[in-house]
Amino acid sequence: MNHIVTVQDVVTAFADWMEPTDAELDAIESEMPQILADIETLDDQLTLLDSAPRELDARRARRGRHRTLSERATLANRAVSGEVA
Repeated sequence: MNHIVTVQDVVTAFADWMEPTDAELDAIESEMPQILADIETLDDQLTLLDSAPRELDARRARRGRHRTLSERATLANRAVSGEVA
C-alpha cells in the first residue's frame, strides 16, 4: 500500500522571507492593464458560450480581442524600449 503524504515545504511555501520584492510588485502593476484585458476577453468568450451569439456579442468579443492585442503590443514595446512604467 502506498501512502500519500504532503511535503511540508509546499504546504508552508509562503513564509515571510518569500514575499514578492518591490521590483516584482512593480512588474505586476505594470502588466495589470494586460491582465485586466485578458480577463475581460475571457468573460466575453464565456458569455458567448452560454447563449446563442448575437451581433452585439460578436462585436463585444472583437473589441475585447482588439483591446487585449493592443495591451500586449504596448507591453511588448515597453519591454523592448526598456521603459519602466
